[in-house]
Amino acid sequence: MIRILIADDEPMIRAGVRTILTTDPGITVVAEAADGREAVELAQSHRPDVAVLDIRMPGTGGIEAATEIRRTVPGTGVAMLTTFGEDEYILRALTEGATGFLIKSGEPEELIAGVRAVADGAAYLSPKVAARVVAHLAAGGAGARAGRQAAARARVETLTAREREVLGFLGGGLSNGQIARRLRLAEGTVKAHVSSILARLGVDNRAAAAVLAHEAGGIPAPPPGLPHQG
Repeated sequence: MIRILIADDEPMIRAGVRTILTTDPGITVVAEAADGREAVELAQSHRPDVAVLDIRMPGTGGIEAATEIRRTVPGTGVAMLTTFGEDEYILRALTEGATGFLIKSGEPEELIAGVRAVADGAAYLSPKVAARVVAHLAAGGAGARAGRQAAARARVETLTAREREVLGFLGGGLSNGQIARRLRLAEGTVKAHVSSILARLGVDNRAAAAVLAHEAGGIPAPPPGLPHQG
């Protein structure tokens, strides 16, 4: 059973998220908060598998709450609820350990999929969120966009062929277990690859790596003749 904490200052939004999530028999909502401070307190007392946090709340916002939850309850994954026009908040949240990003106006199935992915240790970016983040990063004209893409591709090209494969699946929101099954590797091997990928790319979490993969415009093919390194 996946245990969920919901934090949003709007009761109707909390009710809607709770209703959607509890349609999945494998998910239960164990606590609800109206602001970030309360979310941190409830996360510390209930230790849920996933905290679903609205990015913008009065007082202590979702990003500050995410930082504190990741610091004090490291076993709790964080998924952010966002709306369009909050790109700068999404970018900040990436650096604070959030691994799921969901649009409030998205499909109910997307909310459930995102929460399940985060609970499984994967990164999940709503396709709309990923597109907005990449568009925001590319702002400034064709020259800036090309420069960012080139820089992202250069960073990705430092990976081994196998790590690029893993990054491709990671960018698609797959968990370590799912990647292991796709590549027929031990899950521990995939976990080691992910750790190496984050270190080589200089990012702190899977969601940031996924955004970098999107910004690179896909995963560059390995040089001809380069064998996979498992």
